[in-house]
Amino acid sequence: MKLLVVGGGGREHAIIKKLKENKNVEEIFALPGNGGIAMDAVCVNISATNIPEIVEFAVNNNIDYAVVAPDDPLVLGCVDALEEKGIPCFGPKANAAIIEGSKVFSKNLMKKYGIPTAQYEVFSDMKKALDYLETAPIPTVIKADGLALGKGVIIAMTREEAKQAVIEMMQDKKFGKSGDNIVIEEFLTGPEVSVLSFTDGKTVVPMISSMDHKRAGNNDTGLNTGGMGTVAPNPYYTKEIADECMKKIFLPTVNAMNAEGRTFKGCLYFGLMLTEKGPKVIEYNCRFGDPETQVVLPLLESDLLTVMQATTNGTLAECDVTFSEKNACCVIMASKGYPESYDKGFEMIIPQSISDNVYVAGAKIENGKLLTNGGRVLGATAIADTLQDAIDSAYSMVEEITFENAYYRNDIGAKALKAGKE
Repeated sequence: MKLLVVGGGGREHAIIKKLKENKNVEEIFALPGNGGIAMDAVCVNISATNIPEIVEFAVNNNIDYAVVAPDDPLVLGCVDALEEKGIPCFGPKANAAIIEGSKVFSKNLMKKYGIPTAQYEVFSDMKKALDYLETAPIPTVIKADGLALGKGVIIAMTREEAKQAVIEMMQDKKFGKSGDNIVIEEFLTGPEVSVLSFTDGKTVVPMISSMDHKRAGNNDTGLNTGGMGTVAPNPYYTKEIADECMKKIFLPTVNAMNAEGRTFKGCLYFGLMLTEKGPKVIEYNCRFGDPETQVVLPLLESDLLTVMQATTNGTLAECDVTFSEKNACCVIMASKGYPESYDKGFEMIIPQSISDNVYVAGAKIENGKLLTNGGRVLGATAIADTLQDAIDSAYSMVEEITFENAYYRNDIGAKALKAGKE
């Protein structure tokens, strides 16, 4: 089989490495891929959002199956375009990807179908939003409606911060058209949990839960990033909570999308907050999370391609999906200065002995050398019987990888370890 994976980050590298385990896979093309992915797939310099060229490439190269991984091409209808040409895909069509593409849509969906989430108001008029903030409970959460590279959510601890966030989104267009409409919602407290799930629109198969670390600095300080590391499973996510989520959140969401004529097939990501009043949805994503994928997929014992095809074909209920009971830890190595300004173009040395467990996100190859080419550069993932051993092993890998300007948090997994002892 010839496969195509749309995207070029650490998530896509993790997907590609897992797909390679299937003996029927002859060749994998990554569009656009990156310098690290080039070790595991044929990288083709076509942007993940250039839908016409992606489709043309897929047709010309007789692609048997495509995986569309990032949010942008999903929202733009990449799956729709490929399937129109007879190429089966993993990922939702555009009318279902809106569950991530529009915060307003997803919040209204949850309200309509009684899915637990934070209380909220929607605004398209900046003055009305600012007036509302005069009396709104603080802290509060301000969200741009559309996609914003994972950065369109501001947790405002003061009224002034909240007003500034509204002005930046709606007047200054910090996130472009994504800020034309905004959601102002209740600030929830409790442990956060990420649960990725396979779904064919009928059956939902949750993957191993995980805990992301969004802030740039140790002890959850500094700016929000795309994620500085993850551990799995999440110790706060018990079997009782998982059962409650299936009953009150996971199946109701899939059924709600069906009722709206927007059947969702692919990976549906649930960002949850475990509040005193039970689990609530913070956000939906229409695809694998990054870097959650880098700890979840290494724990998958079933064949990934087989599971993906079952979501496409509507046969997920008949598919055996099993995960290891071990623990995983992924530490992200970034460029110093991320998520703001940073230098790139430094040579990276990844020892061959650990390369199977390294997922490259931001790199290019020049003159035969692997160079840094992004804010988040790579993730090192370790699996072990205990979480402590997984953390220790991941950090020992990080110490073996070298590039100038490298930066990483030193406390990935510390909160999970503490939770496990409570």
